[in-house]
Amino acid sequence: MPLIPPGTLDEHVKVTLVTAAVTAVVVLLHYEGLRWLARRYGPRTHHARERHRHRRGFIGLIFALLLLHVLEIWCYGIAYYWLEHQPDMGFVHGEHGIRTLFDAIYFSATIYTTLGLGDLSPVGAIRLVSGMEAVTGLLLITWSASFTYLEMHQHWTRPDQHD
Repeated sequence: MPLIPPGTLDEHVKVTLVTAAVTAVVVLLHYEGLRWLARRYGPRTHHARERHRHRRGFIGLIFALLLLHVLEIWCYGIAYYWLEHQPDMGFVHGEHGIRTLFDAIYFSATIYTTLGLGDLSPVGAIRLVSGMEAVTGLLLITWSASFTYLEMHQHWTRPDQHD
């Protein structure tokens, strides 16, 4: 039983390299984004006035995390768009497929969030990108959720409740 279809080694190697590069960029982007957010919204003081400021700033944290995820979706979307326009890399099948960058971003968002609406589906070597994006998106979304929980716990408890 062959690992990949005969005669497709080149396209699978190229897609694997693109997948690894985009995933590395997205994970590093997420790490640096969370690191910046931790410094910006990290622990300071627990005086009532300072805690109130943090509570207002928490909305900024949520929007920053959303922006971070959108940027990561765009990274994968650009990769899909580029691969879609390369010979023999596979394609995304659907009523219209990927004709525009917006189509690629939409497809990426459905994969990243593991929503998978089913109106578009990858065919060929490009499937590797979507599989890796789903795993990465799930991991990064849960990382953001954990980060958010820790920030909420840090700033939304009374000083006498801290460990």
